Amino acid sequence: MDTVKSLFKPKPIGDWLVSGADLGHGHGSADYKKSLSALDLIFMGVGAIIGAGIFTLTGEAAKNITGPAVTVSYVIAGVICAFAALNYAELASMIPISGSAYTYTYATLGELLAWLIGWDLMLEYIVGAASVAVGWAFYVEYFLHEASGGTITFDPKLVNAPVIWVEKTQSFEVTGNYFNLPAFIGVVAMTIILSTGIRMSSVVVNVFVVIKVIVVLMFIFGGIKFANPANYEPFAPYGTTGIFRGAIIVFFAYIGFDAVSTTAQEARNPQRDLPIGIIGSLLICTLLYIGTCLVLTALLPYNLISEKASVASAFVTAGGPSWFGVILALGALAGLTSVMMVTLLGQPRIFRAMANDGLFPEIFAKISPKTQVPVFTTVFSGTICAIMAAVLPIDVLANLTSVGTLFAFLCVSVAVPILRYTQPDRERGFKIPFGVVGGYVFPAISIALIITVLVIGGTAATVVRVLVWLAIGLVVYFSYGFWWSKLRHPEKWGLNDVAQGVPEGFVEKK
Repeated sequence: MDTVKSLFKPKPIGDWLVSGADLGHGHGSADYKKSLSALDLIFMGVGAIIGAGIFTLTGEAAKNITGPAVTVSYVIAGVICAFAALNYAELASMIPISGSAYTYTYATLGELLAWLIGWDLMLEYIVGAASVAVGWAFYVEYFLHEASGGTITFDPKLVNAPVIWVEKTQSFEVTGNYFNLPAFIGVVAMTIILSTGIRMSSVVVNVFVVIKVIVVLMFIFGGIKFANPANYEPFAPYGTTGIFRGAIIVFFAYIGFDAVSTTAQEARNPQRDLPIGIIGSLLICTLLYIGTCLVLTALLPYNLISEKASVASAFVTAGGPSWFGVILALGALAGLTSVMMVTLLGQPRIFRAMANDGLFPEIFAKISPKTQVPVFTTVFSGTICAIMAAVLPIDVLANLTSVGTLFAFLCVSVAVPILRYTQPDRERGFKIPFGVVGGYVFPAISIALIITVLVIGGTAATVVRVLVWLAIGLVVYFSYGFWWSKLRHPEKWGLNDVAQGVPEGFVEKK
């Protein structure tokens, strides 16, 4: 019974707040470099959010699942993310430590659920980056073909996945393709850049963010000239179920704002700047998404929208100049590149947070003294991501990412009221508005919305894949983390069994 109880024992927040100043302690490694401002975090959030969702999945959702009502799907997903963003902002200001939803769950629901969330977040970050890489490959192919006047073409067997998922038969089918080479190369390139250091990475991301926001605005205002409101009819050809199914797919387009919270220990003033980065980036992207959807579905009848490079090809097909389509494709490439970078940036930091708790081997916690980033975990994550991007289709990857992320959002929404109740006096740099009522009602609304979307829009195949993934995670946990957890086995690490490594005489701040 004591063993079972220990699995659900929360980790005291004070342990993170003290050890957070030196998370490299005991690992012979340096700490993170604090170099990110609030503006950097907003750019990072926008960099992570605007990508494959808007440039690729919007066309697929509109054509096959929602029709022009894809705009409504974006609104539903945006509302869920708005409530989730408030939850993330409060928790990030309260526990300004890398680890995102994993850290927040550990502080409220205990080790076992925290492990499952950390394992689940791999679906968001590694699988998410892989799906973005596949969308990136679509635009590489389109851009080079159009920019060269059609002289540069790719062998289809080298730009498509070797398998596809067939919804009708609920099974994978072999396509005869070899693998997606551009997607593989893209992930490898981003992994190399990320290994050089956070400051260089953030500068590259900021440049790409400026480019893609300009291009999205060019599409919105340039596309209005070719828009035909008659294309909005029929508005919801696949019914209400299609709208909710679409919400799960386009929900992928919003994933990224929570990646800001994984850089807590690299922010100059995390308690102030993290909420600004999380909420600010989500607000900017929501407005751009709604504008893009309204224009895209007005350019062509929904059944004629391309599933590949949808934004650029729709503009040209509707009568826009081909050179403008090339510019849009270039902007999409910039957008997708920044998403890959930020998503691949987040996963190593979650690995490291888990390793610092003893749930992964120590090598996952090491930071390079030269670059001040976790190089091993960055390369490890990038390798897995590159393989997935090369062999799996984008729809399978995106659905896995969306459902996995919704599960993480659910746990974060549960964590806020628990901490409001158990630790009401702890300092919070940001609080969900409307006092006590907001602190309980807003998370409850978030939980209800997430469950509704999963029940109405989730497919059995995707849910089964996520459950299988979590089952594998349990096997990994009970093979290693269960035996080496610092919270449950402090004696193995030479730690005090009350607070892990907290200096003698330390009084935890409330």
